[in-house]
Amino acid sequence: METAEPTPHTRSTDHAPHTRPTGHDTTADGLPPDKPQLALELLVHGVGGATPAQMLGDPRIQRITGDDTAACYRRTEDADAEDRPDDFTGEPVREAYCWSNLTSGNGARALWLILVPFMVANLAHWMRPAAPADHKAQRIYDVLVRVLALTLTVLLAAAACEVALDLTAWQCAGTTACAEDSSWMGFLSPDNGGWWSLPGRRLVLASLLPLLVIGFLWWLSHRTWSAYESASPPPRRPGSSRYTPAAERTALGLDGFWYGRRLVARLRAAHTAAGILTIAAALLAATAKADGGGWGVLAATGQALAAAVGLLAVTTLVVVWRTARSEAAPDDESDRLVVRALPYAALGTLALIAVHASWARPGAHSHGPLPGAAAFGSIAVLQGVLVLALAVTAWVLQRAARDEERTALNGMGGPAVALLACAVGGVLSGGVAQRFADWIDGGATPGQVHAPIPGPPVLLSWQASVIPVLLVVVAVVAVLAGIRVIVVRGQVSRNVPGLYDPKERPDQRRTKRIAGTIARAGLTDAAPVLVAATAAVTLVLGAGAVAGAWVTDRAPGRATAHAAPVVHAAAQAAEALGSWLMGAGVILLIAMGRRAYRDHSARRTIGILWDVGTFWPRAAHPFAPPCYAERAVPDLTWRMATWTERFDGRLVISGHSQGSVLAAAAVWQLDLVTRSRVALLTYGCPLERLYGRWFPAFFGPPALTGLHREMDDWRNLWRFTDPIGGPIRLTCEDGRKIDEGPLRDPLAFGRTLQNPLPAQILGHGDYQADPVFERVRAELVARLGPAVPNQRHDAAGGPECGGPGPVLPPPQGSSGRSSA
Repeated sequence: METAEPTPHTRSTDHAPHTRPTGHDTTADGLPPDKPQLALELLVHGVGGATPAQMLGDPRIQRITGDDTAACYRRTEDADAEDRPDDFTGEPVREAYCWSNLTSGNGARALWLILVPFMVANLAHWMRPAAPADHKAQRIYDVLVRVLALTLTVLLAAAACEVALDLTAWQCAGTTACAEDSSWMGFLSPDNGGWWSLPGRRLVLASLLPLLVIGFLWWLSHRTWSAYESASPPPRRPGSSRYTPAAERTALGLDGFWYGRRLVARLRAAHTAAGILTIAAALLAATAKADGGGWGVLAATGQALAAAVGLLAVTTLVVVWRTARSEAAPDDESDRLVVRALPYAALGTLALIAVHASWARPGAHSHGPLPGAAAFGSIAVLQGVLVLALAVTAWVLQRAARDEERTALNGMGGPAVALLACAVGGVLSGGVAQRFADWIDGGATPGQVHAPIPGPPVLLSWQASVIPVLLVVVAVVAVLAGIRVIVVRGQVSRNVPGLYDPKERPDQRRTKRIAGTIARAGLTDAAPVLVAATAAVTLVLGAGAVAGAWVTDRAPGRATAHAAPVVHAAAQAAEALGSWLMGAGVILLIAMGRRAYRDHSARRTIGILWDVGTFWPRAAHPFAPPCYAERAVPDLTWRMATWTERFDGRLVISGHSQGSVLAAAAVWQLDLVTRSRVALLTYGCPLERLYGRWFPAFFGPPALTGLHREMDDWRNLWRFTDPIGGPIRLTCEDGRKIDEGPLRDPLAFGRTLQNPLPAQILGHGDYQADPVFERVRAELVARLGPAVPNQRHDAAGGPECGGPGPVLPPPQGSSGRSSA
């Protein structure tokens, strides 16, 4: 666990005298500046969502602007606040921005969890170390992630082909014993002698299933692309003060960061073409063996079609290679004709191959597994090579990083997450294939001596056999985490009573409960250890599975035929258990997704990782779940910019949990005039604790320092009992701190006259219940001033705030977080 504290530093003071951009001399209506001005508090909820009534504390609400997906609400009595500012002197008008419908919906959206490998691969793109933007290794890193994401699409298409073409049309339909047990495929059986009984025609018919899978992913990506990535840029271009050093600027403040329509369209065309070409290659592999070599018409036609597939595959790879994000300006240009026509060219080639495969070949029959099943091994090897190359590139970038003290896994977070994406993709594809094979062959075991069908490729069986070992490692890490919680709880217990009034009577049970909550909250800081252990074991076991599949005969089970009986039995048990676990994992994933969209508590738990994953734009994989921030961030930016422009008012944007990340991203998108009139209030904020460590190039200490430098003020509330939020670790040279905390939680240790019932441990929620919240909010509103933002200067006249400040030690044995 990384506990290195940032080193305090002093800002350079050789700037020329600086004056912040201020508001206008008159309001939008031409009124004099001494007219009472409004202050607006824009509330943004976090993970799990909240209703506007809950956020505003009033069931009578009215939508001010927006739609059913995301909108701003006020209390009904505050809807016309701008027309009567005299009624709101001394306190801000509260307005709630509700974005929960961007990430939730009916139970059918749980199927999006099948896209988890794509989402995780997309995360790897954003986890690169915080090296300078012009470093040559930056482009290499991005290209490697995009190519790795492309292999996941190929893997998905290959898995669909394995189920539909190999197991169904080639193996089961071509075997009398298997076809008799499945009456629905009787018309495909060779014994029937029908038109569809020929192997090639059976394969062509079965290829409709993987084609529908790819078509559905294309449709879903296009539909969400139109809904989520079509937001228009803010009314004025964002900018950075010339007094902000280049090292403190982040891509989140660039014009085109949240507007990647063209990139997603290009990647969608390339990945769609890659999936279609995978189906075409599977059909060609099956017909090539029947055609044989030589110069026959069918053989020559097959070779020409194979050349066409190869040419289109190279074109697809080139498109992916050259498709990089353009963040300096909105990339809304139209794609070239070659890119737009690529999926249609692949579909036309597939149609020609279907005609070629349907041609009658006397004596052709299906026996054994489908030719080309070794493609799974090739994909696994290629993914391993790409992950290792990504690790080397990340190491080079980390050495050039601007700030590396608190970077997760020393910059290896991206490669580790990319490896896990490949592992999850392998488990999902292998689990579906294994379970389908077990179902389709009745009571037999696929691949055994008396089984009617050979079953899936042997690599999938080897992957199944290593899953129990991987789960044992994860269980060991979980046990160690539990031991750590017990140890830390005992250490923290000694400090808990000192946080409260000494007159209160100590309660040992209450003390252990509070200490246990603090200890469990600290497990978030140990997440890098879990990710590193899982990734390392996955790499070793994955390499072992590929090596084992390479030396094993086609029929699973022969690899240990001459081994000792105990070893043979253990191998068979591991393979069977792993097969069931792979299938169960797919079912569990869908079940968890459905529960998350029906149960609010489950949505809050599962939604943490989901909302972090879908916060980022689709930069590597177009079939990943849509980025809700590409709608939410422009919404918030537009609202802040237009409200301050129309009413020349003051604004505090108040974000909880993931809402604080959206708030910070929106502030980065504001122009300097608006940004200087906005204060930021965050609580339960993961900006430094999660985003700063895992995404250092975008949320590292320099970027957060630059954000605070250019806005009016920023305050952050946090608790030791919060498993998500934490301190920002920045302060001002005059001693003022961004962080306010750790807040006392629970507010009362025992029963008192003011609290006759035990106070609840709030953890990550209900920060507004703490009196400190009202005080801090009032201070922010007061700092904004009655007419124009306060001017803050350091000794030389430049902006004075930002930079890591002194760190107070946490309670003994706590999670290692600090109260900056």
